[in-house]
Amino acid sequence: MAAVPKTAIARHTNEKIFVRNLDLLDEVVGKMNFTTMFFHQIMARLPTPQESAVLDAILVTLMEHGLTPSAIVARMTIVSAPEASQGAIAAGLLGVGSQFIGTIEDSARLVRQLVASPDGVEKAATEAAQRYRSQKLLLPGFGHHLHRPDDPRSPVLLGVAEKQGLAGKHIAALRLFAREVDKAYGKHITINATGAIGAILSDMDIPIAAIRGIAIVARAAGLVGHILEEQVEQTTRFIWDMAEEHIEHTAAPGR
Repeated sequence: MAAVPKTAIARHTNEKIFVRNLDLLDEVVGKMNFTTMFFHQIMARLPTPQESAVLDAILVTLMEHGLTPSAIVARMTIVSAPEASQGAIAAGLLGVGSQFIGTIEDSARLVRQLVASPDGVEKAATEAAQRYRSQKLLLPGFGHHLHRPDDPRSPVLLGVAEKQGLAGKHIAALRLFAREVDKAYGKHITINATGAIGAILSDMDIPIAAIRGIAIVARAAGLVGHILEEQVEQTTRFIWDMAEEHIEHTAAPGR
């Protein structure tokens, strides 16, 4: 006989609603902020004040990135379907992938591999930096097309983790790897925000499977602002006109 499916997340009675082990109305509403409850939802325990502060700093940092592909897609979608804000937000969230924001997951995976290496972190960091360089692989958590020579968000985020006493072996591995990257590439390559966040969340023992979800939650909040502004400022029409004007059409006449 197959096992009965189970959930530990939510249940209710006629009078009570429980989220995990908390009474929603008696213990949560009016007493707990969103970041604390979000941590509890994914980790099945309440965060320490330090963990809540660090996660809050990460969510705030990830919320807004300007007119990036996810924001542009969300704006275009709300113009096409103004009755469905959920569709616009969903469209923008589909862009949280291996090139934008979702790289936090790859950064976390890399520093965890370095820390877990049986050869030691230093040797693993040296070999990894040389491998990425020789194979011309994308360095997760490093480099930025706008912020050079350094991403200003990274030291601030790492500083928050250090101030809260949560900087551990994964942040140390990230710093060591950064030095080896500079040696291997013969130039300075910044630790970007996703690299810092990947190491911080690793020191907080956040499961890899939850990391992209954290980015998605933060990004959804930012997209709400974009779709509201789009209905007033209408940047989509400008982007559309720019595409018509500047993108060359190469199809032969009559085809």
